[in-house]
Amino acid sequence: MEKTIVIFPEAEKKPPMRTGSNPQKTQKKIALKTNHRVVVVVFIPALTGYYQNSLEVFELCIKSLILANNGHYSITLVNNGSCSEVEDLIESYSSEEIDCIIHHRQNIGKIDALVGAARGAREELITLSDADILYKPNWDSAIYEIFNAFKKAGSVSPISFRHGLFYGTSSVFKQILFGRIKFSYLPVPENFDDQNKYLSSINWNNEKNDQVKWPIVSRNGVRAIVGSGHQVITIKREVLFSTVPKIPSLTLVGGDSENKYIDEPIDKAGLMRLSTYQNFAYHMGNQVEDWMHNIPSGQKLNIQSQDISPSEKKKRKTPSHKVYILKKHLLKTLFKLRYPG
Repeated sequence: MEKTIVIFPEAEKKPPMRTGSNPQKTQKKIALKTNHRVVVVVFIPALTGYYQNSLEVFELCIKSLILANNGHYSITLVNNGSCSEVEDLIESYSSEEIDCIIHHRQNIGKIDALVGAARGAREELITLSDADILYKPNWDSAIYEIFNAFKKAGSVSPISFRHGLFYGTSSVFKQILFGRIKFSYLPVPENFDDQNKYLSSINWNNEKNDQVKWPIVSRNGVRAIVGSGHQVITIKREVLFSTVPKIPSLTLVGGDSENKYIDEPIDKAGLMRLSTYQNFAYHMGNQVEDWMHNIPSGQKLNIQSQDISPSEKKKRKTPSHKVYILKKHLLKTLFKLRYPG
């Protein structure tokens, strides 16, 4: 039988797919410019009805953030399906002012937009902010001071809040009862006006007495308020990967989402929920008042910037939800017996 021999023509020589070596492979690790990132999520679907003045509110929020920044933090803006006017405003900022912009064409829900952007950040501290927060000068320095003084601090809000003593604070009670930090009820009259501004913004009744007592903890001469709201809160990055649920919330806003994805995880991680002793931010709501325009250009206080001490690089043991609830109730009961208020 004859054999058939097939001779293929010589393949045409083509240039190699890659020449040389990617120069990035020889470069050192990326150095972070800051150790703190602020993530602001905005949802303004139209400039009508409830949202009629929201663009002005959002613009003032970002203005105050930019003016207060001495290079200590980077800013991420998350457009969560807002109208074109909001998108145009966001795109008008320079890269020096806003170094990260995320656009969602549809509203994916406040918590999912916030946590998703925060998990993509690499900084040690991450501020989770609504789009209606007005920041005072040196707000970040006041927060750094508390994180450095209270090593078990998991979150600090720049809005001083007197009514958060029993909300997500069992880990604070543990530190107090074990004698690791000092606790006392004291009046803070300098917070009276700012506290009433905050209470009005959330439709609570104003307080009448500036001598009402606040729950205060102290360590090494630094004081903080026990508890906080969640309109703006600075957390340790580790919380996002230890006790925050891995599955998406799939909630547009409210419900139990903020408690489940922000408030409870801080306490569940064994970390303290605090706010600054003096007020360093305001919750504007959906209206801009005349006094708000004076805050971004206000006088800076004599607070020096501080480096943020890195958190402990160890894996935290997360208790089951049942164990956490039992411990929370026990610590709350013991605290009330020790400090009846």
